[in-house]
Amino acid sequence: MNWHVSQHPEATRHKLFSLQYSPDNVAGTDGDIDPTEITFPGCSCLTSSCMVHTCLCLRLGENYNSLCLRPTGEEEEYTRPVFECNAMCQCGESCQNRVVQRGLQLRLEVFKTEKKGWGLRTLEFIAKGRFVCEYAGEVLGFNEARRRIQAQTSKDSNYIIVVREHLHNGQIMETFVDPTCIGNIGRFLNHSCEPNLFMVPVRVDSMVPKLALFAATDISAGEELSYDYSGRFHNLPITNREQKYLEEDNRLRKPCYCGSRTCSSFLPWDSSLFSAPDTCSGRR
Repeated sequence: MNWHVSQHPEATRHKLFSLQYSPDNVAGTDGDIDPTEITFPGCSCLTSSCMVHTCLCLRLGENYNSLCLRPTGEEEEYTRPVFECNAMCQCGESCQNRVVQRGLQLRLEVFKTEKKGWGLRTLEFIAKGRFVCEYAGEVLGFNEARRRIQAQTSKDSNYIIVVREHLHNGQIMETFVDPTCIGNIGRFLNHSCEPNLFMVPVRVDSMVPKLALFAATDISAGEELSYDYSGRFHNLPITNREQKYLEEDNRLRKPCYCGSRTCSSFLPWDSSLFSAPDTCSGRR
């Protein structure tokens, strides 16, 4: 499984205003998806911590090692999906396969940046692979996400994130999360072309994933936290099709102020939610 993350370029223009704080995803106003619904069966492990090969939730392999995400092996063609033990499982709350669901465990701080509006930094050291925070908000259906995007003006900040998971059989699963009015601290993360975080869809109770951000490297106290809005880690090469869209949409794109050595000058751009219903991937 591979995934792609996309946000409209104005996502770095953070503003502090009336926000209903929610540490977890909630159902959007369209009501199409309920991220709190429990649909997965639980494991029957009667131990304090589940073991690989005996736990239903770990049938694809171990997810974590000492609270840190286990890196994908070089021999693995696709990134392994991450399934944590859930509310129906018989294992204890101390199970090592329960990490993202425990929520924020680190001391983070929202602060004002020089050029990027508000940002988020850590007040303590974070080890590589450690879960940092979730990007949580309203989980929307495609039509509602597109309606909200198209209703925005050039002065509006956009927080809607689109995550596309590419399955081995060619199917694509999409998740739309909007923390504009209801969300958590993840909404204050800025983009970087050389980020210190990366996003992984983690599933707990259902197929609706938690958009979990993990440390891509050791992070020192005081460092600003960031991730690549496009989903490419450390600016992996873009496809010819992506390059064509970027060249066509340069007039609409916003400048990037990440300051990295490999800065692409512009923030990532995804025009899919601006397409007409009959021209966008066959959706209706």
